[in-house]
Amino acid sequence: MAILYPEEIRDMTAAEREAELEELETELLNTRAVQAAGGAPENPGRVSELKRTIARIKTIQAEEGDFADEDEDEA
Repeated sequence: MAILYPEEIRDMTAAEREAELEELETELLNTRAVQAAGGAPENPGRVSELKRTIARIKTIQAEEGDFADEDEDEA
């Protein structure tokens, strides 16, 4: 998965953003598991790239109000 820029993320639907976020978080978890097991990741810069892209998606979700529906369900 390539780096996602804010314009690309904004063009996605809320469902697409959620799916992409889940995929990136899974990839980050797997990369961290390799590091925790003592292995070297294939691309060490990928960890920061994943974290940055996840933060971008979460920020845009907050701006677009993607979490508004979830807040009502929890209340």
